[in-house]
Amino acid sequence: MYHDTMFQSSSEGCLGRLLGSVTEKLPRNAVVHRGKVKNPRWLNKRAWDYLSEFQQSQEQLDIPVRSSGANTWQSPPNLAFKLNFDAAIFSDFNCSGIGAIIRNGKGEVMATMSAKGPPVGDSEEAEVLACRRALEFAIDAGFTNLVIEGDNAAIMTSLLSSGANLSRLSHIVQDIQWLA
Repeated sequence: MYHDTMFQSSSEGCLGRLLGSVTEKLPRNAVVHRGKVKNPRWLNKRAWDYLSEFQQSQEQLDIPVRSSGANTWQSPPNLAFKLNFDAAIFSDFNCSGIGAIIRNGKGEVMATMSAKGPPVGDSEEAEVLACRRALEFAIDAGFTNLVIEGDNAAIMTSLLSSGANLSRLSHIVQDIQWLA
């Protein structure tokens, strides 16, 4: 399919205007490709082919939006605050990162924190250290009635467990349980 500078959508129209202005100037500035002079329309065809390929790839990459509500923020019970925390591992810098946010029942931000953390062996260790640091931050900031939320299910389950924790991170889990 060959198109000169006639395009349908607005992004294609912008490309069409650009190619139109380029091809208007090309008779005096010949297109040279691998040492051979090309017809200026060749550039239009190549641009159109690249645009078509890009649009097809975008259709193939179309990711459906989740509507389950699993990742929707839920407000804490009355008179409580929600402490959300997360960790990141920066192996290139031999450290981790910690982030926390405290929100009230209306979802308004009450306090935030981000900090450089120690080097860690895996994501579970990073998450449990982030939880402890976030809880320490919340207590230092004066928040005591908290609902704690993190994205590592194993860590959150171990924090809620009242049984003996025999994992390698049990001492940190116990610190968190004692602080909470």
